[in-house]
Amino acid sequence: MFQDTRPADLDSDGSTDRWSEFRVDHPRELQALLRQLCDGSIPVHLNAPDGTGLTTTLWSVDAGAGRLAFSADEGIPGLQSLVEADEAVAVAYLDSIKLQFELQGLLLVRGARACALQAEIPRALYRFQRRGAYRVRPHGRQAPTARLRHPSIPDMALALRVIDISAGGCALLLPHDVPAMAAGILIADVQLELDVETRFTTTLALRHVTALPADVQGVRLGCEWAALAPGTQRALQHWIDVTQKRRRLMSL
Repeated sequence: MFQDTRPADLDSDGSTDRWSEFRVDHPRELQALLRQLCDGSIPVHLNAPDGTGLTTTLWSVDAGAGRLAFSADEGIPGLQSLVEADEAVAVAYLDSIKLQFELQGLLLVRGARACALQAEIPRALYRFQRRGAYRVRPHGRQAPTARLRHPSIPDMALALRVIDISAGGCALLLPHDVPAMAAGILIADVQLELDVETRFTTTLALRHVTALPADVQGVRLGCEWAALAPGTQRALQHWIDVTQKRRRLMSL
């Protein structure tokens, strides 16, 4: 997990920015990080305030014009909604670093052979160092499950597949046919079933919603543990340690 994953708490003017120690606003350093995303074709996750999201890559950084251009395909679900929102939070990962920045002035530019999603170059971005928690990505039929009630529809019971899990939180797969959830909410009474022996109930803080490739048929809910009892923390860490050892033995 990361030291912070809450776009709503990042103040663009920096006046009351609680995360100033992670803020990068020097133009040269900021542009260098953006160009790393561009040159490496790093996936960038864009999320609008209404929860609409998509994954793209940064195509170009035009410092002179003060514009960014992202790869776009008019057939991508959610693209038009993102443009209409006119703003989004971008999240990308450079190895052990998470970059997060706000985008304004979204504009879809069409060309003869392709189109691009343009936005203003941000005045600042936030650079978060990833914590050293081992992250388990379950495989096979016995993947862990999270059972919960939809926060907006209490009568709707859900059993969501756990995409990955660490000592800091977990990621869940929300199918496309399930009503969307917005980042920033708390999801109470979530029952995690990691295996037959490891089960616990907790509250999850939904930090970000990320679009996944079309063949996955869902979105990724990035969550942090809001509160884990000491006993639960020990059980979770034991499960992670055992899973890690098994993976290492299988790779030998």
